[in-house]
Parts: sequence; structure tokens; C-alpha cells
Amino acid sequence: MSIRSKRISSSNSMRSSGKAGGYGYSSLSGISLGASGQSFSTSSAYLGPSMVSVSVNKSLLAPLNLEIDPNIQMVRTQEKDQIKSLNNRFATFIDKVRFLEQQNKMLETKWDLLQCESPSRSNVEPMFEAYMANLRRQLDVVNNDRTKLDGELRNMQGLVEDFKHKYEDEINKRNNLENDFVILKKDVDSVYLVKADLEDKVGALTDEINFLRTIYDEELHEMQYSIKDTSVIVQMDNSRNLNMDHIVAEVKAQYEEIAAKSREEAESWYKSKFDQMSSQAIQYNDELRNTKGDIAEINRMISRLQSEIESIKSQRANLENQIAEAEDRGEMTVKEAKNRIKDLEDALQRAKQDMARQLREYQELMNVKLALDIEIATYRKLLEGEEDR
Repeated sequence: MSIRSKRISSSNSMRSSGKAGGYGYSSLSGISLGASGQSFSTSSAYLGPSMVSVSVNKSLLAPLNLEIDPNIQMVRTQEKDQIKSLNNRFATFIDKVRFLEQQNKMLETKWDLLQCESPSRSNVEPMFEAYMANLRRQLDVVNNDRTKLDGELRNMQGLVEDFKHKYEDEINKRNNLENDFVILKKDVDSVYLVKADLEDKVGALTDEINFLRTIYDEELHEMQYSIKDTSVIVQMDNSRNLNMDHIVAEVKAQYEEIAAKSREEAESWYKSKFDQMSSQAIQYNDELRNTKGDIAEINRMISRLQSEIESIKSQRANLENQIAEAEDRGEMTVKEAKNRIKDLEDALQRAKQDMARQLREYQELMNVKLALDIEIATYRKLLEGEEDR
């Protein structure tokens, strides 16, 4: 305000002494004062106790030729307006200088604060680096787990393939055993049919033997009866003096010999036939027993293979479930790791954007400060030039 008041007073003094003096403004004011003083002295003389004679110079009553410009009032008004506008502009200039000085101080304060905060902000980058290193370690752990799970998955797939081959081998063995069982069943059925046929033949031969025995007994009975009748007849012919007893004895011996031989031959033939059929029946029974044992063993093997197949199926289902769970866990782990990496990348990008924005703001502040410094220096030079003038 001292600079402003000094400037206003100097300008007023310059303008009043320059322009008004050209038209005789000071002389006019002096004349008016002299007239008033004279009239005052006249009145005081009139009021005094003694009367004094007054002499009036008539030349003073004549109108004065002041040669005053008639546009002086308008010029004065314009000058006043110009002075007001200049004063207002100067006041605005001073206010702007003050505002710029305040802005400069504020920017210097911000600059000091930024310089003070720069070490603390520099700690953000190591924190991000540590966080990124931790996430990289977690990513390495996830990758190691994924590699381990991939190895376990390959091992499980190898086990599944082995069990699959074993299952297929067991299925082939089962099919082969079922085919063998069908063949053995056919053989057993044929053996059973042969046995039934042989039993029928044995029954028929037994019936035939019994029938032949009956016939033999009947023939023997008839022969004995005929021999008995012959002996009666011979007794009736005893009058002829024939040796019938000897003849009958010979004939009887011959028939008995023939009958015994026939009986022996029949018995030996039937006995050999019966022994042969019995041995065949025993052999067939042994074969049937062995076949039944083989069938029972095959049935036990089939049941055992079925139980093993069921256990292998359950193991395969468990392995498939474990593989599916491992794949799901691996996919979830990889997805979580990708999400974490994406979040970290987003956070890092946001941090970079914030740092870039802060750098831009800092650069803008520096540019504004530099412009303000230049403008303040310019205004100072202008002020110094005005004061020098």
C-alpha cells in the first residue's frame, strides 16, 4: 500500500502541476482569496469603533480575461477517470502480484512437502517389489504343485492303463474260461448221455442175463423132465434086457456136460460183459467225478475272478475320481494363481498410473512454479522500472 499511495500522490502532483498550471489555475485561486480577504477586512473596519474611509479601485470591478478553455471540465473529468482507471489497474496489478506471491509461497510449500514426502513415497516401490517377490514365490510354489500334480496325474494314468490292461486280460481269461466251461459242459453232457446209455445197456444186459437164466432154468427143467420121462420109458423097456441105465447115465452126463459148458460159457460171457460194463461205468463215474471237480474249480475261479474284477472296477472308479479331483484342484489352483497374478498386475498398473499421474502433477506444478517465477520476476522488473522513473 505504501507503493500504491506513493504512486498515486506523485501522479496527482505531476498532473495538477502540469496541466492546471497551463491555464492559470493557481493565479485564479490566489485572486479569489485576495478578494475574500479584502471584503473581510472591510467588514471588520466597518464594525470597529472608528470609521475609516474606504477607497475602491474600480479597475478591480472590471471582468477579468482569464483565457480559460471551455472544455477544461471535460478534460478534468477524463483525467480523473483515467487516474481512477490507472489506480484501479495498478491496484489490480498489486493484488495480482500479491496473489502470485501467495501462489508462489503455496507452491514452494507444496514443493517442500513433496520433497519431504519423496523419501516416504520411495518406500512404496520396495514394498511393491517385496509383494511381487512374495507373489512370485507363491507362483513358483503353485507351479511346483502343478508339476507335482502333473506327475501324479501321469502316474495315475499309467496305473489306470495298467489296471485297464489287467482288466482286459481278466475279461479275456474269463471269456476263455467261459468257453472252456461251455466245452466241458458239453463234454459232461455227452458223458452223462453216454453214462445213461451205458446204464440202459447194463440194464438191458442184466435183463437179458436174467432172461437167459430163466430160459436156461426152463430148458434145464424141461431137460430134467424129459430125462425123467425117458428113464420111465426105459424102465418100461426093461423087458427087452437093454442097459438103459448106462445109456441114460451117459446121455444125462452128456447133457449135464453140455449144460454146464453152456452155463459156464454164458456165465463167463455175461460176467466178462458185466465186468467190462462195470469197469466202463466206473471209468465214466471217475471221469464224471473229475469233470464235476473241474467244473467246481472253474466255478470257484470264475467267482474269484468276478470278485477281482469288481474290486478292480471299484479301484478304477476310485482312481478316476481321484484323477478328476486332482485335475479340478489343479485347475482351481491355476485359476486362483492367474486371478492373483491378474490382481497384482492390475494393482501394479494402478500404482504405475498413480505414479505417472503424480509425476505429471509434479511436472505441472513445476511448470506453474516456473511460470509464476518468471511472471513475478517480470512484474518485479516492471515495478522497479516504475519506481526508477
